[in-house]
Amino acid sequence: MKRIAWALLAAGLLLGTTRPAAAVDFKAKGVWLTNFQYGQNGNFTSKGHAGYDNSEDEFEARSRVRLQLDAAASENLMGEVYFEIGKSIWGKGANPQGGAAMGADGTIVKVKRAFLDWTVPHTDLRLRMGVQGLQTPFSALDGPTVLSTDIAALTASYAVGDNVALTAFWARPYNDNYTGDANGKGANYMDNMDLAGLFLPLSFDGLRLTPWAMYGAIGPNAIRKADDYVANRINGVNGNYFFSGMLPVQGNVVRHTDRPLDSYGNAWWAGLAGDVALWDPFRIAWEFTWGSVRWEDDPALDRRGWLAALLLEYKTDWGIPGLYGWYASGDDDNLGNGSERLPVVSNDYGVSSFSSTFSGVNENGLERDRAMSNNLAGTWGVGVRLRDVSFIENLRHTLHVSLFGGTSDSGILSRLHDRTGVWMAPNNPSDDSLVGRDNVYMTDKDRAFEVGLANKLKIYDNLRFNLDISYVVLSLDKSDDVWGRADTGGGSCQIRDAWNISTLFIYSF
Repeated sequence: MKRIAWALLAAGLLLGTTRPAAAVDFKAKGVWLTNFQYGQNGNFTSKGHAGYDNSEDEFEARSRVRLQLDAAASENLMGEVYFEIGKSIWGKGANPQGGAAMGADGTIVKVKRAFLDWTVPHTDLRLRMGVQGLQTPFSALDGPTVLSTDIAALTASYAVGDNVALTAFWARPYNDNYTGDANGKGANYMDNMDLAGLFLPLSFDGLRLTPWAMYGAIGPNAIRKADDYVANRINGVNGNYFFSGMLPVQGNVVRHTDRPLDSYGNAWWAGLAGDVALWDPFRIAWEFTWGSVRWEDDPALDRRGWLAALLLEYKTDWGIPGLYGWYASGDDDNLGNGSERLPVVSNDYGVSSFSSTFSGVNENGLERDRAMSNNLAGTWGVGVRLRDVSFIENLRHTLHVSLFGGTSDSGILSRLHDRTGVWMAPNNPSDDSLVGRDNVYMTDKDRAFEVGLANKLKIYDNLRFNLDISYVVLSLDKSDDVWGRADTGGGSCQIRDAWNISTLFIYSF
């Protein structure tokens, strides 16, 4: 006991002589989401709602909570930790999206972001280190195309002047996930993926431009599992996005050689996003993005392409009417040269969302989306929308109508059949066929039509209610050399219209 007493006394004396730390200002933010939704044919067949996420039922209730804690010592130094509880499907016990079964004792608390943010003394250079949100620039679309995710990164931002800013970053999406080949050798060897980017936002009176570029180095074992170089869907919320966005369609089966990949793949992106408001109330927004992924060891795994989008809007007292259009390069029918679609690292917003408007960002992550795809790669389209229309105080409406088409050569389907011996399904892909595609793979002979209405009601200052209604018609070419001999997720080539109604309560502080 004497030793314990002396230890406590010594600790008290030590603490008594310690200088008080600088005061830290703690700020808490959060958002509670509760969602109820009902819909049918999300995979364009009569077999459940399924779609991109095969865990979905026709009716579902979901919840999610996000809590953000900022610790600011001064305007030059702060840290942030961002927790997420859910999202959880009511009644489901196991992950994914579990933890809300009776008893509700699932392990569903996750760290979404955690970073240090500080200014280099006596400079205007701002550094952010840790897991943070990172997006590539966009303007015409409602969300980014190439990269939109939480990622471990080092970001440096510098204001050159009143009109020019500069942001550079290094990020590491994947590393140390390869457990070794069939004999357990080579674990963690050449399995990193690194991204480095530069954004240059330019802002003038009535004009904004953001040229940007990004480079990626992809280790040959970054997505390797045992002896299969295209197999490791790394754990995490964005585990499938790399496979669907960075590889050719069915890239796991079209390789022309069994020779091991032993060198890094090189990926490049460049883009220009901008908008003009010089002729207010008119606004013109556009963006162009080009990207390329090259594998020296096997060109059949390459992917390169581009996307351009244009938006015209006119602001009135009652709302904002607008016209939009886009075009993106598509695949040719040569499997040996890879894919001709824009490569996408990670994109977690819906292109033909059941609950958003034109390529809209999924602001809450609970409503159904991605019935068509995660992004616009390999498609063209035109549409019209009426945004933020309001006839009653605190109630806004957005109506949109979109016509989609594919830009990939339909001849690629017969080439895939010759290589694999089966006809690829147009929709409802399994884990294997998610390689190089999202949900619906559209050719130049296919069309889709979507109409959606989003309503937002402000109940209190911190409570909002959303009611979203969407309907999608998918028209596929049923010729024998296109989709005529393919099976859908329902076991035949019968395609049904997809629709959904979603209600969402959002409490934020």
